[in-house]
Amino acid sequence: MHNFGYFEEGSVGKVSDVRIWQRILGYCQPHKLGIFSSIFLSLLITCATLALPRLMQLGIDTYIAVAGQDTAIRLAGLANLAFIYGGAVLLAFAAGFIQVVLLEYIGQSIMHRLRNDLYQHILGLDLAFFHRHPVGRLVTRLTNDIQNMHEMFTSVMVTLCNDLLKLVGILVVLSFINLRLAVVMGLFLPLALTVTLFFSRLAREQFRAVRSQLAVVNSFLQENISAVTLVQLYGRELASRTRFNVLNHEFMQRSLAQVRLFGFFMPLSEFLSSLAMAVILWYGGGEVLKRQLTIGELVAFFSYMRLFFQPMRDLSQKYSIVQSALASAERIFQLLDKGSSIHSPKDPLCIDSVKGEIRFEQVGFSYEEDQGDGQKEGQQDGQGVLRDINLQIRAGETLALVGSTGAGKSTLISLLVRFYDPSQGRILLDGHDLRDFAVSDLRRKIGLVLQEVLIEPDTVLANIRLETGMNRVEVEAMLAETGMDAFIQRLPKGLDTRIGEGGLDLSSGEKQLLAFARILCRDPAVLILDEATSSVDTEAENLLEQAVEASFAGRTSIIIAHRLSTVRRADRIVVMDQGRIAEQGSHDELMAQGGLYANLIALDLQER
Repeated sequence: MHNFGYFEEGSVGKVSDVRIWQRILGYCQPHKLGIFSSIFLSLLITCATLALPRLMQLGIDTYIAVAGQDTAIRLAGLANLAFIYGGAVLLAFAAGFIQVVLLEYIGQSIMHRLRNDLYQHILGLDLAFFHRHPVGRLVTRLTNDIQNMHEMFTSVMVTLCNDLLKLVGILVVLSFINLRLAVVMGLFLPLALTVTLFFSRLAREQFRAVRSQLAVVNSFLQENISAVTLVQLYGRELASRTRFNVLNHEFMQRSLAQVRLFGFFMPLSEFLSSLAMAVILWYGGGEVLKRQLTIGELVAFFSYMRLFFQPMRDLSQKYSIVQSALASAERIFQLLDKGSSIHSPKDPLCIDSVKGEIRFEQVGFSYEEDQGDGQKEGQQDGQGVLRDINLQIRAGETLALVGSTGAGKSTLISLLVRFYDPSQGRILLDGHDLRDFAVSDLRRKIGLVLQEVLIEPDTVLANIRLETGMNRVEVEAMLAETGMDAFIQRLPKGLDTRIGEGGLDLSSGEKQLLAFARILCRDPAVLILDEATSSVDTEAENLLEQAVEASFAGRTSIIIAHRLSTVRRADRIVVMDQGRIAEQGSHDELMAQGGLYANLIALDLQER
């Protein structure tokens, strides 16, 4: 894999970077026919455009500036040339229209595929990656960066291809018309190229400065608007407004500097064009007087030189867009090359029949490698979140994990569903290392109910069964067996009630019930409740308690809860403290010991 490194938002790519172009061309490969067709259309457009001054020359020299011919013949000849001229204009228009539509389709198709590949890749990355990379930056990759590449594939590529062919064609045609005057005009080419390249370099720097400052402004706005409550609470409005004024002023200054640069280059380009016209008028006019050049050829030279400087201006303007698109491509490919640390084995074990026996053997875990300079809650300097965890959970047993915030309870569960892999030791399911199973199969057999619930904009039935394929009758039977059918009956249209975007908003308790029903559709061998009842109302908690009691039968179950009253039904309670197992036993046994668990119960009763 290529190692592209890290790029800031304001960075600008190098047009000469072969690696990026190879990756881009890989996405262009399925559209070879369309790309070659667009190049052929560019040839048609160039030929039709360059034929127009030549037709004007023929009309002047053959029918207008000559004497002695019959007027009717001359008018007929001019009419024929006018017809051909109109045909060339229509050809250029038709070819241009087809080319724009074709390249737009190619560009949209490439960006569609790239966006799908990138999103699919992001979904497959491990949680440690998301701890290191802000979500806003990842969204930028999927939106702004891909849009930058789209602009390069459509308008810029059309302009570059057409303009380059036009420049070469103009020089060739001028050489055929009058080689000496073409040589004189060729002296302007190095000057025009020097000005264009110099402007492109300055424009790149100005473009980078504007993009960088815009990223700073956006970051400031995101931080302060999202924390507007704290800004108002601590009376920071004036300081925040002052800081924004400074950043906004700097952005305006950099934008104006870019405008001044373009404002200088455009008149300079027009000046060079006018200077070339003056040279043509002086030198070409002299050649006409010497009978070395016809009036029609002189007029054609004027027309070709106007066409010559237009693509020069376009090339300089589009150069910065191409650089920006390449920088976006580099950031996208860098993300696509980022691998996940959680992998499925090549030959995974079959997991169809699972008893649910779980064993932790000398398990240790630290976020340090994944988090860089940052640390997770509960992690001490130089220590892991979990240390020397040895725990066996029998098949069908109900285990409760309790402990203060940061004790490592949720981390232990994250290892069990392979959001992370242990730094030391191993975790066994029915005697097999979790890493021997396919990740997707493992997560189907271990059902995890979290506080946060993902709601799809669809019906309740669709949200419950998701990808399981369970039919309506089976869902209704499952809900009735667990006592959750009372929750469904309260909804306006039962299972057909639409929720999410454009539908009914569920309460936090109803969302938890939905999440629990969704997990039971998978019929997991291991059921985990991670703070599932911490923020629900009493009625929803009672329904959830009934559903939990009915669902625990025959399953290995793990409960994490701050409300210690909810864990008394457990066969065994494990008390965690600072990443270690401090105590374990039944509720009565732990209360009799008068240790950490008894203290937690006392604090829980005081909070009530």
